[in-house]
Amino acid sequence: MSQVSELTEDFLPSDSTTPLLSVEGLSVTFPTDDGDVRAVRNVSFELNPGDVLGIVGESGSGKSVSSMAIMGLLPGSARIDGSIKYRGNELVGRSYKQMQPFRSKHISMIFQDPMTSLNPVYTVGWQLAEAYRAHHDVSKKAAWAKAVEALELVGIPQPDKRAAQFPHEFSGGMRQRVVIAMAIINDPSVIIADEPTTALDVTVQAQILDTMLRIQQETDAAIVMITHDLGVVAGMVNRVQVMYGGTVVESGPVDEVFETPRMPYTVGLLGSVPNPSTLGKRLTPIKGAPPSLVNLPSGCSFTPRCPLAADVCHESEPVLGEAGLPNHLTRCHRWEHLASLQNPQKLFITDEIGVVENPASLVVANPDEVSVVADVVRVEGDLS
Repeated sequence: MSQVSELTEDFLPSDSTTPLLSVEGLSVTFPTDDGDVRAVRNVSFELNPGDVLGIVGESGSGKSVSSMAIMGLLPGSARIDGSIKYRGNELVGRSYKQMQPFRSKHISMIFQDPMTSLNPVYTVGWQLAEAYRAHHDVSKKAAWAKAVEALELVGIPQPDKRAAQFPHEFSGGMRQRVVIAMAIINDPSVIIADEPTTALDVTVQAQILDTMLRIQQETDAAIVMITHDLGVVAGMVNRVQVMYGGTVVESGPVDEVFETPRMPYTVGLLGSVPNPSTLGKRLTPIKGAPPSLVNLPSGCSFTPRCPLAADVCHESEPVLGEAGLPNHLTRCHRWEHLASLQNPQKLFITDEIGVVENPASLVVANPDEVSVVADVVRVEGDLS
């Protein structure tokens, strides 16, 4: 117990001006038979109490690996470079045992799939109480009362009765609430949410996000929201980081990044989101696939897919620098040219043979012509 207490005190703030969480130059590399996988490259950000940071990007862009590195949950084979500081205390280099008193009590994580986060053979209340007792010297009765209180805080009805039930007796949305309850039961200062609304319907998703925002406002915890859903980011976060090829390609206040993107990849992401103003029309996807993290292209990693690519983009990777707006950063050689365009979305619009502009209205007006729409989809699939 003396060792745990010493380590816990090690995480006390050094002074009031120190950021809650500071990540600087974080890089994560996994050695494989095919070569080193550079999963995360030179990622930096800071969090203060009450901040909500969104991290977005395609699958494989390094979002989840970054969060696992912060939590100290990467396999031993991973090579971590850079700095991760909590209240001024360095976390990189600490052993798994040294990180145990830190997880959940100071920084907690909401994982993507609640069924893999909860043990099916123990009741929900037992698991929550166990998480609380791991960091507090209290009786089982007191820990159970805290578990019921946490379930009530996340909006689960009849929490005293539901605490005695098993995970399979809960719906998907309720299980996600249980995972959130487990993440907040020790009153952490930082909550990392890794795709917390994946596979949930939009109504439950809205409830989960409202729950997280309410908890954040009540506890003043900082939240890192990792997601590919730009709608979630727009309605929840203060700042956003866009990741591609393992690194940050754009960063800034969420309103500025969405309204005036300074990186072609961000423009492509925004164009792939359904919009009521384009009902019945095709989305504008980004052609091609993300780069291999074993053999990254020379220069900017987005160059093979970028409609604005020039010679300089092939020659050197741009640094993450200011993009003409306060606190708005971009990793792009041609951001000034992008900023001069009236409608950047046109960069990703291509003419394709056999495209019906409004296939949805075609089906509604002529139900017998469903086969026509199927043929259109087939043609488009062959062209993509």
